[in-house]
Amino acid sequence: MVFPPILPKVAARWLLTFYRAARKLRRHAFQYYRNTAAAAKPSAVSPQPAAASRGSIPAAGGTVVIDMHGALLRSTALFPYFMLVAFEGGSMLRALLLLCAYPLVWALGESGGGGGVRVMAFVTFAGLRPRDMDLVARAVLPKHYMEELNAAVYDRLWLPARRKVVVTSAPRVMAEWFLKEYMGADAVVGSDLQVVTVGRGRYFTGLLCGPRNAPEQMKEALRDAEGLMADIAVITNSSPLDHLLVPYCKEVYVVSRESAKEAKLPRDRYPKPLIFHDGRLAFLPTPDAMLAFFLFLPVGIILSVIRINIGIVLPYKFNFLAAAVFGIRVRTSGLCASKAGGKRRGVLYVCTHRTLVDPIMLTTALQRPVPAVTYSLSRLSEIISPIKTVRLTRDRARDAETMSRLLEQGDLAVCPEGTTCREPYLLRFSPLFAELADDMEPVALDAQVTMLYGTTASGHKWLDPVAFFANPAPSYRVEFQGPVPREWTRAGGRAGAEVANWVQRRLGEALGFECTGLSRRDKYMMLAGNDGVVAK
Repeated sequence: MVFPPILPKVAARWLLTFYRAARKLRRHAFQYYRNTAAAAKPSAVSPQPAAASRGSIPAAGGTVVIDMHGALLRSTALFPYFMLVAFEGGSMLRALLLLCAYPLVWALGESGGGGGVRVMAFVTFAGLRPRDMDLVARAVLPKHYMEELNAAVYDRLWLPARRKVVVTSAPRVMAEWFLKEYMGADAVVGSDLQVVTVGRGRYFTGLLCGPRNAPEQMKEALRDAEGLMADIAVITNSSPLDHLLVPYCKEVYVVSRESAKEAKLPRDRYPKPLIFHDGRLAFLPTPDAMLAFFLFLPVGIILSVIRINIGIVLPYKFNFLAAAVFGIRVRTSGLCASKAGGKRRGVLYVCTHRTLVDPIMLTTALQRPVPAVTYSLSRLSEIISPIKTVRLTRDRARDAETMSRLLEQGDLAVCPEGTTCREPYLLRFSPLFAELADDMEPVALDAQVTMLYGTTASGHKWLDPVAFFANPAPSYRVEFQGPVPREWTRAGGRAGAEVANWVQRRLGEALGFECTGLSRRDKYMMLAGNDGVVAK
């Protein structure tokens, strides 16, 4: 028998055609399935493929059920969010134990409510107080969830839907606050954590209840839907929990992994503006990132001690060089030589507030010490500060007297926001500073970190400068905006609130930040449940 020489060419062409079709199919945001047994009992439903993709998805006015990890969020990984709870709600030791348990988690399966999820839940939650978890769910996790939202799913399936149900493989307590407060979800289906009462305290045991009760939760979530059937389900191929969704949905869309990687939702399209968030970690703690973090941490602590001592020990003229040698990047602009003359009062430098290091960076740029007034500062921060810091009392008359006395003695730095903000927003400026001085200069400051935030609302404030300088390469931007024109001061007939708003707008334009009317109290009530006062 003679083997036809044309057959290998035909086979090669077929393989190439199938390969191109597969690549084209993977680039689609969704793969569509039609549930042909919608009228049958849920246990007997088996979806049949109908088409590769569709341009318009009929989610408007209907009920949509979405898998959180891999569909609503771009990644199927659960480990980073458990790590955030272990690190921010627990301790660094708990986070290290979770990282050591990752090989077991990987072997058992990280997603889909399997053994790996139960291991992560136990290490993360055993002995943790529900109050600590609530703070993390409200102040830490939303920022990382927002950054992982899938733009294609959010725009085409989430927004048009009338009723939204989310299924999560993680414990419900980790996602429910974000999904209902930020995303507007109507129901969240997922496992619950067992809680025990010991004395007057309540603690998690780390044991999961579910997902055996998931069918009951689904029926409750779909109680308003016709025939207890959702119009659309959005799932991934990798989660076994998604099989629980299929019997309750008329149509199923499978999210393509390849398209999800590129479908990041821009900040300006977030469901709600992300202005406040808390926690120390400035990155998404994947296993690789956390391993690098723990390996670098001893070096970072040593660097932090050295960098703090640079400002305390060395003269100002050597600070820039020493800071550059040890990895601190400082960029200044707009500084004009101070005019000599018989000024009766000092200049009031009105600064944006990013970290506790703001006044120190200002004095470094000016090459001379400038006292700073502050509302809440830990005792350790006061001790190690290379400049004079004066506490304000929130008593308007007393604070005005204190600032006036300091201005009589020389220049003064003030941050009228009253608290720090990490995101590109400026909080409301208190008009007190504008009522005390006409010789003012706005200063735009911005800080960038890659590993640890140098601010906290609910954590240990005395660690703020240590955390900031422990970053591999912290950077600061100091931009002097020039004196405030006389027509925009009290001497020019302006009210204090008008002057404060004008300075806020000018600094916002310089940094590219958005101005808000939110205050210090708004931030601390949201993130920590208090007014942000640090006890002496």
